[in-house]
Amino acid sequence: MSSSNFHKQDAPRTPEPWKSGLLDCFSDPKSCCLTYWCPCITFGRIAEIVDKGSPSCAASGAMYTFIAIVIGIPCWYSCSYRMKMREQYALDGNRCSDFLIHCFCENCALCQEYRELQSRGFNMAIGWDGNMDARNREVAMAPVPPMVEEGMKR
Repeated sequence: MSSSNFHKQDAPRTPEPWKSGLLDCFSDPKSCCLTYWCPCITFGRIAEIVDKGSPSCAASGAMYTFIAIVIGIPCWYSCSYRMKMREQYALDGNRCSDFLIHCFCENCALCQEYRELQSRGFNMAIGWDGNMDARNREVAMAPVPPMVEEGMKR
């Protein structure tokens, strides 16, 4: 690989804004209610997509619940996924704001991250593998123009 290609790939991308605001929780009432009643599920789904399927939603959600029960501050764990998301998608923010947002607005942060992944085309309910299968089916079923038969011959 040439050095010019190496530098182009490593060049930082310009940060872009989040697709929805931190306090836009009610723009998606279903995920808002899910996060309010079961933040471990919301977090597990986010973590599975951000980590590309490993660990699973269940494992991440269980770890979130364990930390919430034993230590009492799951925001220490969940803010690391906000950082990963920001890096993957070049989103505005920094480590300090990630930590503060999760410490003071945990549910709003989880809702925002959930909506962000949805806006990027992920169906959060089917997990990483389900999303990859769906995308592979779309590629495999790409429209093919119909074959045109030649006209009548004499």
